[in-house]
Amino acid sequence: MIVVRDGETSKLSSRDAVVAIGVFDGLHRGHQAVIDELLELKGRGTDDALATVVTFDPHPAQVLAPERAPRLLGTLEQRLEGFKALGIEQVRVLTFDLELANESAPDFIRRVLVGELRTREVVVGEDFRFGHDRRGDVALLRAEGQRHGFAVHEAPTFGAPRWSSSVVRAALLAGDVEGANEVLGRAFVLRGLVEHGDARGGELGFATANLATAPHQLVPLTGIYGGAVRTPYARWWPAAISIGTRPQFYDDGPLLVEVHLPGFDGNLYDASLDVAFMRRLRDEQVFSDVEALVAQIARDVDQTIEIFKKFSPNASALLE
Repeated sequence: MIVVRDGETSKLSSRDAVVAIGVFDGLHRGHQAVIDELLELKGRGTDDALATVVTFDPHPAQVLAPERAPRLLGTLEQRLEGFKALGIEQVRVLTFDLELANESAPDFIRRVLVGELRTREVVVGEDFRFGHDRRGDVALLRAEGQRHGFAVHEAPTFGAPRWSSSVVRAALLAGDVEGANEVLGRAFVLRGLVEHGDARGGELGFATANLATAPHQLVPLTGIYGGAVRTPYARWWPAAISIGTRPQFYDDGPLLVEVHLPGFDGNLYDASLDVAFMRRLRDEQVFSDVEALVAQIARDVDQTIEIFKKFSPNASALLE
């Protein structure tokens, strides 16, 4: 897959393109419907047009209204990996800054869709807006398409529940990972680097990997979750996940994401981990004593293993 950022337009293919446009945060089922429509158009075409996505980084809201900007469902790298897995051949990553925000919709079309990509077909969601002050919509895109020689298609992106990144965020912040996963069409995956902690989990008999997440990354509601981790060895492993402040030991501790991989004894420090959330098990709690906490953690681990078994031996289906 060709990935082209600002200043790299010489890397763009010389072939014409069929294009989908959007942020695509989370690549949920609505986004997948847009890309499915794109690939269907490509398959029906008589020429060798390239399946292309135009996306933006950072999220436009982080530039236009940082105080209200949503937490992100994934990193740019996860988004690019998702595009590749879905069959996209070329991605144009546009840096969203004030200059791009002030570009009119017609100018954006002429510069990117016509000038850079030689667009033959465009696919967007039903509520697509773009350009300065979001004045561009599907009607304007169609009018400009007639002028410049490309067709415009709307892909149905609404299901029940509504397929949107906002719905996924709301579900995760409420601890409803199963509801979020229904809209995503797969398990929500939190990516981060393993950093050194205070080894509290190891002292309790349940060593954990502490996950440092990317800036602006959404983290689900505090609590204990059953899920899975993709280790550096490309294998999925059951994981009991804790998001919280460890109130058993600290009155005002920092928010931590910790994962315990039962039976795993490899070195994970400084590794990048993908943590998939399958089910919320319980709230974070304060127990009568450490022995009671350890007994509950053991039960959490047992539940996690049972949840994971549903996906074995092909746990990679979590992301498909």
